[in-house]
Amino acid sequence: MAKTLHHLASSIVILSTVLSFLIVADAKSQRFTRYLSPATLGLKKEKLSHLHFYFHDIVSGKNPTAVQIARADMTNTSSTGFGLVAMIDDPLTMRPELSSKLVGRAQGIYASASQNDLGLLMTMNFAFMEGKYNGSTLSVLGRNSVLSTVREMPIVGGSGLFRFARGYAQASTHKFDIKTGDAVVEYNVYVFHY
Repeated sequence: MAKTLHHLASSIVILSTVLSFLIVADAKSQRFTRYLSPATLGLKKEKLSHLHFYFHDIVSGKNPTAVQIARADMTNTSSTGFGLVAMIDDPLTMRPELSSKLVGRAQGIYASASQNDLGLLMTMNFAFMEGKYNGSTLSVLGRNSVLSTVREMPIVGGSGLFRFARGYAQASTHKFDIKTGDAVVEYNVYVFHY
């Protein structure tokens, strides 16, 4: 009887060891993540690029490029427009004049997100349509303190030639028409990408 119990105990230990090994081996073959070399995706040396363009936010006239899509009950009484949300498809041009060469569009949403100052939450893509960046995008997600001379917003990603992009965009108001609300904003974008 003692021999049988010893033999049974030994068999259970061996069986549990084998099963543990199989479970660990199976878990390793179905990992959630794995480390890759950038070369496996065909990525070459990382570059730093500087892009310069003008953003035209047109809220007036027959063909506005920024339209209000939502507002809170308190937006009308708020000194900052808190709660206002706008959808944009703003032209990006080489020069401050709207008639200058179109290099892309800023597409996304901005919202008045501050009750104390003019602070916008910017969620947009710069969709480029000119030169080697045609079809590539950069994604911006950040705070735009409208009354500051220079505002800095993070570049959080991109597509096309801007895959794995990271960096920042600096915005400064070039022109603001107090009567219409239309604005021209100069952008300098510094971005690392492959």
